[in-house]
Amino acid sequence: MVGHIDMLEATVWLQCHGPCNARIEYWAKDRPDSVMTTQEVTAQPANAYALDIVVSAVIPGTTYHYRPIINGSMVDVGQPLSFKTQSLWKHRTDPPDFTVAMGSCAYINEPAYDRPGRPYGNDMRIFDRIADRSPDLMLWLGDNVYLREPDWGSRSGYLHRYTHTRSTPALQRLLRSTAHYAIWDDHDFGPNDADGSFVNSELAREVFDLFWPNPTCGAPGVPGITTSFSHGDVDFFLLDDRTFRRPGHLRTIAPSLLGNAQLDWLIQALRYSDASFKVVAMGGQVLNSAGVFENYESIPEERAELLRRIEAEGIQGVVFVSGDRHFTELSQLTLGNGTVLHDLTCSPLTSGTYSPKEVNELRVPGTLVEQHNFAELGFSGPKGARVMTMRVLDREGAMIWERAIEQAPRRDR
Repeated sequence: MVGHIDMLEATVWLQCHGPCNARIEYWAKDRPDSVMTTQEVTAQPANAYALDIVVSAVIPGTTYHYRPIINGSMVDVGQPLSFKTQSLWKHRTDPPDFTVAMGSCAYINEPAYDRPGRPYGNDMRIFDRIADRSPDLMLWLGDNVYLREPDWGSRSGYLHRYTHTRSTPALQRLLRSTAHYAIWDDHDFGPNDADGSFVNSELAREVFDLFWPNPTCGAPGVPGITTSFSHGDVDFFLLDDRTFRRPGHLRTIAPSLLGNAQLDWLIQALRYSDASFKVVAMGGQVLNSAGVFENYESIPEERAELLRRIEAEGIQGVVFVSGDRHFTELSQLTLGNGTVLHDLTCSPLTSGTYSPKEVNELRVPGTLVEQHNFAELGFSGPKGARVMTMRVLDREGAMIWERAIEQAPRRDR
C-alpha cells in the first residue's frame, strides 16, 4: 500500500507473514531499463512484521512502477503497482485536477470474535467500486477497523485486529491502487466511545502509526495522531478526536474534544494556509446542529470557539469531512461575516446503517443517504477559480447525489 506521496519521496507500506527482509525496486514509467532500489528493511515480530519503506530517489510529477522484493525474491501481487509523485506546479501552471475518495465505518467480520447473531459487516464489493474510479487519494475517516473486546487490552490484540482487516482479500485491490491517508475514531482507538482517559491510548497510537503511513503521527506541540499534508492546491488537516476528549457529562472536569493545544494548532495552520480549499477531517460530525451521540455540538463551548475563531481570523475555504454516524449527509453553515462552511459526513462503508433520529437544522436538503456508500471530492478548474465537486456513490458505484462548491473569493485578512 502506498502512503504519503510528496514531490521527492513516497512511502510504501507492506506486511510480511513472518520474518523477512524487504526492499522496493522501482523505475520511471518511461524508463523500464533504469531500475532503482531502496534500502533493505528488516521486519520485526513486535510490529506484526509491518514495514514502511521510503522511496526517495524520485522527481516531481512522475509515475513510477514498483515491485516488492522479499527475502531476495520478487513478489507478484497479481496487479501492476505504481504511484505518481506530486507535481511542481506553483508559479508555473494551473493547479492539477485530482480526486479524493473517502469513507468510514469498515467492519470486517471475524466470527470467532464477533457478537452472536447476524453479522455486522456487509457486502465488501464497495472497495472494488472505489478502486474502479481510480482516485488519486483515499482518505479513511475513522472506524477503519473495529476493535473487539479481546483486542483493546493488549498489543497482541491491536496487532491481530489491524492484521486481520488489512489482510482481507476484498481490500487488496483498493489498498494497492492509490495513496492512503487516515484518521481514527473510537473503534480504531479502544472501546466504544472511548475518551482521553483510556489507559491504552498510547498503544492505540503506536499501532495506528504502524499501519497508516501518514506524513507524521502528531503535530508540533500536539501528541496523538494529528497531522497535515498538501496535495495540489488543497491542504488537508487530519485531526485526533480521541486523545484529548473529555465528555460533556463529567461534573468536575471541563469538557473538550480537540483540546486547547490541538485547537490552537489547527487555527494557526488554517490561518497560514493559502490553499484553495482546506479540508479538515475529524471522526465525528462538526456542523450537525444536534448535540447527540458524539457530535461536536455535544461539547458546545469548544465547537462555538472553533467557529468563532475561523470567522475572526477570516479563514476561507474550510470544508469539514467526517464519519461515525452510519449515514451520510451534507451540512452547511454561514458565519456572521458571510463565510460558508460545509461538513460532508460519509458513512458507512460496510458496517450497519442507521437513520438519524435528531433534527439537523443545517442539513442540505436532498443529501441524506441511509445505505452503504462512499464519497469523492473532485478538485478542478483554473487557479483562483477552482471548483470542489462532492459526489456520493452507492456500493455499486452509482451516483446518488452531486454538489459543486466554488472557491471562495480571496479577501484581505
